[in-house]
Amino acid sequence: QVQLGESGGGLVQTGGSLRLSCAASGRTFSSFNMGWFRQAPGKEREFVAGVKWRGDSTYYADSVKGRFTISRDNAKNTVYLQMNSLKPEDTAVYYCAADQSLFFIRTTREAYAYWGQGTQVTVSS
Repeated sequence: QVQLGESGGGLVQTGGSLRLSCAASGRTFSSFNMGWFRQAPGKEREFVAGVKWRGDSTYYADSVKGRFTISRDNAKNTVYLQMNSLKPEDTAVYYCAADQSLFFIRTTREAYAYWGQGTQVTVSS
């Protein structure tokens, strides 16, 4: 299995930027597709972005396309989420997750077997 830990959350003003990191330990990091999800108070956890195990393919939710960028560094066992032009509606707890299926980037939470503890992102208006 793999252990995941997020960092980089915080409070930022509308239009600002944050970079989230998720460090992995345990099984070989490159044997997982990775995803970022978020959960706002009173809402379901939703898919934000995903990256394939080699880092050569990414996929984004429409709500963040053009503003967020997911990337990974397999040598550092880390996946990143660069968030630009942040909006108040981006406020949520952000989670990274690992998917053992490598065929394509999946967007449902059930597809991901391993999760981090989450990091809070708050965007003030």
